[in-house]
This record gives sequence, C-alpha cells and structure tokens, in this order.
Amino acid sequence: MILGIESSCDESAIALLNEEGEILGEWVNSQISKHAEYGGVVPDLAVGEHLRNFIPLLEIANKEYDLNKEISAIAVTCGPGLVGCLGIGISVAKSLGLIWGKTVVGVNHLRGHAFSPFISSGIGTRLAWSEVLPHLGLLVSGGNTLLFELDRDRKLRILAKTVDDAVGEALDKGAKLLGIPYPGGAKLESYAENGSSSAFSFPRAFKNTSEMKFSFSGLKTSLLYTLKKMSKAEISDSFADLCASYQSAAIEQLVSRTQQAIKSGHYLSIGLSGGVANNKKLRTSLLETARSEEISFLPARMQHSGDNASMVAFASLVDEEGLWSNKQQSLSFRPSLGLEELSNHSLKRAELFESI
Repeated sequence: MILGIESSCDESAIALLNEEGEILGEWVNSQISKHAEYGGVVPDLAVGEHLRNFIPLLEIANKEYDLNKEISAIAVTCGPGLVGCLGIGISVAKSLGLIWGKTVVGVNHLRGHAFSPFISSGIGTRLAWSEVLPHLGLLVSGGNTLLFELDRDRKLRILAKTVDDAVGEALDKGAKLLGIPYPGGAKLESYAENGSSSAFSFPRAFKNTSEMKFSFSGLKTSLLYTLKKMSKAEISDSFADLCASYQSAAIEQLVSRTQQAIKSGHYLSIGLSGGVANNKKLRTSLLETARSEEISFLPARMQHSGDNASMVAFASLVDEEGLWSNKQQSLSFRPSLGLEELSNHSLKRAELFESI
C-alpha cells in the first residue's frame, strides 16, 4: 500500500491506496471554518492546525490498518503550496519513513490534480491507458488555470494558462465584491442557479482571437465598475442575475479554450480537476462538449477535486516522471513548483515498494 500525505494549504489529509491505485481509506481534517472569519487562508493558522491534525489522523487510520507493516512507501506533497504547510507534511513523511524504514517520495501537487480524473476510471484494473490517451486536461483552482495534454507516453505538456488571475481566484474575488463571505466561489454558484446568465454583459477575454491563454482580471474589474453604477436596491434586486452572468463569463472562457484545443488534437478523453471542477455549470458544459466530440469525459470525483491525499498517492503510482527523491533525506519543500517542472532524480515505480 501507499500512504499519501497532503498539507499544501488548509487541508490536513492522508489516504491509503493499493498498488493498483484503488482507494482503501481517506482521512481529512478541513480548516475552512477556522479561516472563514478572516476571509481567506491565514498561513500561520494553517501550520498550527496541521501540527494538531496529522497525529490524530494517523491514529485513526492505524486502527483500521497496521500502517507500519502494511504500507510499502509514503508519498507526500512537496510543492507548490504554502512553505510552512508543506514543511509539516514533509516532516511527518520523513519521520515515518525513518521510523518504519519505508521509501519516501515527493509529489508535485499540480501533477496530482492533473492525474486525479483517472482515479475513478479504473486505470490498472478496468481501463487501459490506451483507451484514454492522448488526454486533454483542464486544471482549475484558486491558484491555477491550466489546459494541458498527456500524450500516449504520459508526457505532460501545457497548452494554455492564465496570464493573470486564476479562475478560482476570480470567482472568489467576484463573490467578495458582491458581499458573499469566504469561501465565496461555491456560494456564488448557488446564487447563480436562480439568475439569468445573460442579464449582464461581462467580458470574455481573447474571445475573438485564437491565442491559447486565459485572463480573468478584466472580468473582476468589469464587475467592480458595474456595481459602482448600481444602487444597493438595484444590486439586491439583480443579485442572482449578477452572480449568474459573472460566473457564466468565467466558465464560457474555460469551455471555449477547451473546445479550441480539442479541434487541434486527437484526444480520446477530456479531464477536469482542481477545486473549481465542482462547479456544476462547468462540469455540465464539458460533458456536453465531450459528447459532441464523441470522446470520454473524466471529471475528478467531488472529493478529489480539492486538495486531497488520494491524488498524491495515486500520482506516485502513475507519474514516474514527476516524482521527487528523498535520497539521503534530501526531499524539501518547493513552494513555486510548476506543472512541467521535473526532478533530476526521477524514480521508477518499482522503487516505491522497496524499503530504504
């Protein structure tokens, strides 16, 4: 079994996967309620919560499985993320690795998201890679908006990314402008369900060009100026429409770029991952796109769209190219790690099942 550990931001999480990538157990402690009163994640608070959470999570997991005897390796997020938070997870992983004599590997959090849609597809059990590759993936979160491809050899290449705000950041900022409390993006979506997406005309960046990139800062600015021109009563009366129109502008940009990428490639599947992947409008739009192109749609499960340890453990099994070695206890945090950034000491899958 692989023990996955995730601590890049405000989720303390561990998971157990077998060698075929099937999830045996997941244990999470979310900090959302603790950060909500501050309107966003407070790094020092997040670090303190990680310190308090990991031992109890491991104790709970150990009641179901004898971790020392049953795990073969430990996979831990090494970046990107908040420095202090990453440090806690890596310290836990290294300590357990030394005590139990297990291999420890670092996993790129973004690559974990990129591969997360395959967790539920049955790769290695029900489904073969040849049935889903080449693959087009859309990774959307509070910090990242990336369109990428996985070729037949599972080599990853970025096709498009945002030049400013990530879409999750834009949705959260828009929610804040509308007076919706943190975490705002999901709550904005709930208001949008009762509104008209065509009531207000918000910009779609690069709408009339073929440039493969995203931009959301102009969308946020447009909402700001729209609200300044309206009275409190007008905002109240049009609140659902404002939410729906704003969300629609963001989602349509994501979908149009994805459709553009599909036309230029020969993909067998479309993936959707990251925290914004839970947005119902986005999921529905991409499902319709996949059906029209007659290719598979592989969205990450709801519980695997945000930060989670299952995707970390899963990536250690399927993404040999993206692993970071802990040889001579060298694994360290990499807060700005990019999706395409690779280690000079890539590990083979077999090494995960060999004790140090």
